[in-house]
Amino acid sequence: MNVPHRQTSALAVISLVTGILGVLPVPLLASIVAVVTGHLARAEIRREPGRYDGDGMAVAGLVLGYLMIALWLLGLGLLLALFGGLAWLGLVL
Repeated sequence: MNVPHRQTSALAVISLVTGILGVLPVPLLASIVAVVTGHLARAEIRREPGRYDGDGMAVAGLVLGYLMIALWLLGLGLLLALFGGLAWLGLVL
């Protein structure tokens, strides 16, 4: 029996790898790349399901990317709240 071989989407692999890189070495840039390539990979896989595989990797890259972006925004908000509060009290020059 000749079963067609489905190749893994390169965009899904890139999304997963940059999602993992977004955790430590280059957080914000890698997280944005993970989200963009994750959405592109899922669209590619949905367009040609008989040819491409790797939806799970794309979803994992999306989750990691969105999680790290949310953590960055939360950290930025806390930083602004801290220094904004200190400036309001007149403690920061």
